[in-house]
Amino acid sequence: MFTTTTTATTERVALATHGARWGARRATRVARMTPARAIDGDQVRRDENECILNTYGRGQGEVMVRGKGVLMWDSDGKEYIDFTAGIAVNCLGHADEGVAKALAQQAGLLSHTSNLFHTEPASTLARKLVNSAPFAERVFFCNSGTEANEAALKFSRKYAKKQAENAGLSVEEAATQTVSFKNGFHGRTMGALALTWKEQYRTPFAPLVPGNSFATYGDLESASKVIVKGKTCAVFVEPVQGEGGIYPADAEFLRGLRKLCDDAGALLVYDEVQCGLGRTGKIWGHQLVTGAEPDMLSVAKPLANGLPIGVVMMKQKVADVMAPGDHGSTFAGGPLVCAVANEVFDRVTAPAFLSNVEARGAELKTALREKLAGHPHLKDVRGSGLLVGVQFDVPAAPLVAALRKDGLLTLTAGAGDVLRLVPPLIVTSADVQKASDMIATRAFDVLK
Repeated sequence: MFTTTTTATTERVALATHGARWGARRATRVARMTPARAIDGDQVRRDENECILNTYGRGQGEVMVRGKGVLMWDSDGKEYIDFTAGIAVNCLGHADEGVAKALAQQAGLLSHTSNLFHTEPASTLARKLVNSAPFAERVFFCNSGTEANEAALKFSRKYAKKQAENAGLSVEEAATQTVSFKNGFHGRTMGALALTWKEQYRTPFAPLVPGNSFATYGDLESASKVIVKGKTCAVFVEPVQGEGGIYPADAEFLRGLRKLCDDAGALLVYDEVQCGLGRTGKIWGHQLVTGAEPDMLSVAKPLANGLPIGVVMMKQKVADVMAPGDHGSTFAGGPLVCAVANEVFDRVTAPAFLSNVEARGAELKTALREKLAGHPHLKDVRGSGLLVGVQFDVPAAPLVAALRKDGLLTLTAGAGDVLRLVPPLIVTSADVQKASDMIATRAFDVLK
């Protein structure tokens, strides 16, 4: 019996290893394929327009079929420089060979188990995340940024209830309210949507989860008026506002929020879904300042370079109030996505990688300021690392549309007057100079 079992096990391991190696080789070959197989763009658009719920307004837009590094190609063979990175997601760019290899190897071994079992990729990733920030002692895995913020909301509520019980108060007397900031974005599910500022996202789904107050970003006096001891259980803030217009918080503001939360007994939650994991040139966006560590931090977008993952990192005091069954997710922390996330995390957190992000971000801002100097509608060029915004006093959408036709993909932010640039973190100096040239040329031509 022992011999039979051992032989069977050896065979399974050999088959899995062979499958993983074959998958990795095939993934590498596919990533290098050029051109991509022919795809009928008209048929793709027709199928989407007739079958997919229209919440994105893609209309008759390009059908993207292939990418490599910072480049993408559509079904007509047109090349684009991608300074959107899937909205700050593809930190290692498109068709990265290391990502493809990690994905294929794990797919040949084990893709999904649910959270009924332990798996090595998740436990390894958890250890890396905990070791990446002094405040972090536990993590919770989920599948997106909005899920991470929903989880942080739930954890905050239960933490406040435990604090009330410890103080001899009833559960009904526990703090339940939250504070977030004007122009902030935290997701589109009902709890996260209550924290999100933009009215066009909120109004169609009102009434939202009650109890959230908005303060002015960067204004401690405004925050102090709505962070109330015994009422506020958590404060949610982005260390760098992304969709709100690319506004980095200063050290005084974040340190002040830390003190306000401590005084009120509230938890401080940093939403780093867009600004976290290398985007600012630091592993975490809040590490641009000292003395302002959070109680929880949400991360998602770049962690698996395009595969769905979200994480809440937290202090032990938050973890201590949670028990098995309090929260969960079928897909969260699966071995497939976590294997890729380990690959991404190891590379993005390397000092040389982060130094390049910082250098290219500084180069991009400098190039834009110099090349856009004298533009009649330019107001500001700002950002942290490779999260960069160019603000005009007119809508930026015409510029985004013109650049798209030219082969440079960009975004808007804020009130639509900010050109948002969030390229893959692997951009080179040549990429930065070419993109800034294209932006300057078109800005003077389109935004007159």
